[in-house]
Amino acid sequence: MALDYRRHPSGLRQPVHSRLLTGLLVSAALLQARALEAEQIPVRFKEGTVHGFLVLRTQQGETLAAGDLIQVIRGDRLISELVFHFKDGSVDDEITIFSQRDHFRLLSSHHVQKGPAFPHPMDVSIDGSTGEVQVRSTENGKDKVQTKHLDLPPDLANGLILTILKNIRPETPETKLSYLVAAPKPRLVKLTITPHGEDTLTTAGSPHRATHYVVKVELGAVAGVVAPLIGKQPQDTHVWILGGKAPAFVKMEGPLYQGAPIWRIELTSPVWQQSQHSER
Repeated sequence: MALDYRRHPSGLRQPVHSRLLTGLLVSAALLQARALEAEQIPVRFKEGTVHGFLVLRTQQGETLAAGDLIQVIRGDRLISELVFHFKDGSVDDEITIFSQRDHFRLLSSHHVQKGPAFPHPMDVSIDGSTGEVQVRSTENGKDKVQTKHLDLPPDLANGLILTILKNIRPETPETKLSYLVAAPKPRLVKLTITPHGEDTLTTAGSPHRATHYVVKVELGAVAGVVAPLIGKQPQDTHVWILGGKAPAFVKMEGPLYQGAPIWRIELTSPVWQQSQHSER
């Protein structure tokens, strides 16, 4: 299809779609950036000691990794580790320390992704008290370290998304949280969480209803205008939370890194191996 060219005041001719993009960039740059408003989530259900078993699969059902969610209490802090060990030797390991008095507050986070499953391995550390963020990555076979001090908001949700979703009231139309992304450089974005109805699941033949949440990344300012046009808008993440007296995570579908395929995380049950004692 031929492009529609128009005469530019400079005498040059440029395509209409290029001029449109330029106009969008200029308009976005002139908008005053809004401050990231903190929306801390009240603690409705305190986290405790737990060891949960998870599985990571493709959308086609192929098992990629076995996962563990391990949480322990240390004084007024909770230490949570979510780790996936891939069949190809890759590891996705995120350790989060947070407080849960009246509101959830991130104290520190350490997230490592390495191995063949991750085309851009990285190691991200966040210190919630000092605002120091350190990103270790590999580019063209060379190790790269970036250290940056940021004014981290109290609603920073790195490592806390599943915990926070269990504490959001299902009737809440929209929840906004701050989130730190590490690539290409450390920066804060907003997450918008909205409920999208309920879906049914069964356990041992008994039906249950789970609330379906959609988590969308808002890049903001110029990046938010340009990203959809160049195909780099992060994909949405879908999470299902079982409600009731003790809300529980049951499933998540989304990318584990920018540009990743959609993978599925679900609860799984132990499978017993037959022993010599059981054969007697």
